[in-house]
Amino acid sequence: MERVDGRQSDQMRPVTIKRHYIKHAEGSVLVATGDTHVICTASVIDQQPRFMRAQRIKDKGWVTAEYSMLPRSTSDRMQREVTRGSIGGRTQEIQRLIGRSLRAAVDLYALEEHTIWVDCDVIQADGGTRTAAITGAFMALWDACRWLVNNKKIKNFPITDNIAATSVGMVKGTPMLDLCYAEDSTADVDMNIVMTGSEKFIEVQGTAEETPFSREDYDQMLDLAVGGIQELIRLQNRMMLEGLDEAGIGNA
Repeated sequence: MERVDGRQSDQMRPVTIKRHYIKHAEGSVLVATGDTHVICTASVIDQQPRFMRAQRIKDKGWVTAEYSMLPRSTSDRMQREVTRGSIGGRTQEIQRLIGRSLRAAVDLYALEEHTIWVDCDVIQADGGTRTAAITGAFMALWDACRWLVNNKKIKNFPITDNIAATSVGMVKGTPMLDLCYAEDSTADVDMNIVMTGSEKFIEVQGTAEETPFSREDYDQMLDLAVGGIQELIRLQNRMMLEGLDEAGIGNA
C-alpha cells in the first residue's frame, strides 16, 4: 500500500534533534519527526517536590513532566487549556506518560534532592506528538543531568538507559511505522510504544478503532516499532558520544 508521503511501511519520517535550543534551560532540544515539531526543556530545581518533602523522603530526587500544544500547532486554532481553567484528560494522560517513561531510566537516588521538570511544547502537530516528545525529552534530560554533574550538584550521573518512542498502526490492513496525522486518523489500529535502549518496554498502548487485530498483526506492529526505536536510540547515542548539537535520520 502506498503511503500518503511515499514512505515504505517500515520507514520512519525524517527525524532531527537540535540540542541547546533554549538559552536558559539546563537541557533543551527541538525534535522534529516529519512535520511534528516539539520543544523539550529540562529545568533543574534545587529541592524535592512537595509530596516528597511532606513524606520526609531523604536523599532522593524526582523527574516529572508537563505537555501542551500551542494554539496553532494544528490546522484550526485550539484554545489554551489555561484559559479554560482545567487541563484536559488527553494532556494529563500524555504528561504522566512522559514523566513515567523518563523515570524508568533514572536512578532517583543519584539525583539526590533535586527535581527535574521536563516541559514538552508541541509547536506543530502532524501525528505522533507524544512519542516525539518522549524521544526529545530524554535528550533534554540527559543534558540537564550532565549539567548537574559538571556543576558538582550531584556526584554520579543518574541516567541508566536510553528512552525513545514511536507509533505504529494498521492502515487498510497494512502494518505501518510512525503514522502521520492522515494515517493515524484513518487507522484501524493505533499503537504507541515506549522502549529503553536495552529493549525493555515501558509502554505498549494499542487500540482497535473498529476492527479487532490478531496476535500476528500485533507481532508485526511491535517488530516495526522496535526497529524504529532502535534507529532513534542510535541517533541519541551518536549525539551524546560525539557531542553533536544537531543530527538526524532519514531525509533530514
